[in-house]
Amino acid sequence: MGDIVRLGIIGLGNIGLAHAQQVLGGAIERCTLSALCSRSSNPIADQTDARHFSDYRELIHSGECDAVLVASPTLYHREMGAAVLEAGLHLLMEKPLGLSIQEGQELIDGARSDQRFGLMLNQRIDPVFTTMKQQLDNGVLGDLQRTQWTMTNWFRPEVYFQVSDWRATWRGEGGGLLLNQTIHNLDIFQWLCGMPVSLRGFCGFGKYHDIEVEDEATAYLEYNNGATGVFIASTGEAPGVNRLDIIGDRGMLSYDGERLLLTTNTPGTAEFNRSTRDMFGQPEHSVCDISPSVSRDQHTIILNNFVAAVLDGTPLMTPAAEGLNSLALANAILLSAWHNKTISLPLDPVIYQAALARRQADSQLRQKAEIDVQIDMDKSYR
Repeated sequence: MGDIVRLGIIGLGNIGLAHAQQVLGGAIERCTLSALCSRSSNPIADQTDARHFSDYRELIHSGECDAVLVASPTLYHREMGAAVLEAGLHLLMEKPLGLSIQEGQELIDGARSDQRFGLMLNQRIDPVFTTMKQQLDNGVLGDLQRTQWTMTNWFRPEVYFQVSDWRATWRGEGGGLLLNQTIHNLDIFQWLCGMPVSLRGFCGFGKYHDIEVEDEATAYLEYNNGATGVFIASTGEAPGVNRLDIIGDRGMLSYDGERLLLTTNTPGTAEFNRSTRDMFGQPEHSVCDISPSVSRDQHTIILNNFVAAVLDGTPLMTPAAEGLNSLALANAILLSAWHNKTISLPLDPVIYQAALARRQADSQLRQKAEIDVQIDMDKSYR
């Protein structure tokens, strides 16, 4: 390989088109857009010398690419990702890894040691979450006591689903809100707080939209040290709430979608609880605003890191294996809601795959509505 990565992109929907424009605009160093694949013609094909294919297999075996970015509907992630890896190319996948943890693991197992396989977990680059991660890794909060994330500002109107044949179907997406919108939030939640040992999930299926999958979800989580957590999400609530709290013995991190606050206790609650003689006392505490500067170039950072990994062997910021835990949480919440019981983690992938298959057997892709829509991708990010 030379000093430039020849990148092919499969899927020119909203996010695939955005990635293509980043490369064409020069935001991705040492990378050229060499091939594109979409089921229908796309105006961006006229803006570049990259070859355009309608069959992803032809793109993969064209000899035009060193690496491929798969931004297709989730239904095709495993099939297309596996084909890229089998051809010996490097792979960057849009989230999620697949419809299920079993599909994700199969993809990861198919990668050779000399291949770079990354996943677009771009919110791990968000300065808010990297700041929280640093505080937690430094032990500022002490032992975890409670977590909660209310993430209900993912509002989606009916037209969002009407213009897609695969969205919001068990066959096409393997879920709804949990697999599409909040997969990023679930990734950040477990990245910061760790994986729970069990959870109980409750879902509203088609509660706010004419869809068969979940558009509202609530999960109660239990961790191995006895801490508890709650995760709440919705695509039917407006204006919605984005509120993340992580509480420990020595303080609390609170993010309200705009400000990040660190509260510290002196001493920690466990020590104060056993030492004080003040019947209504509580530890002294201080509150500090540690909000970082906002960053809008998360996708650019991940893409540049992927290119550096291919050319220089730089470690991937978000290797594909990092996407398994969020997929496991999404799958477990659905399985819990389907079976009306608490699910122990790690999740048994065979049990979940069988449960999903039963729902896919009765599911069909939607009839895509041919209507004009307004699309502003900046409004889709949270």
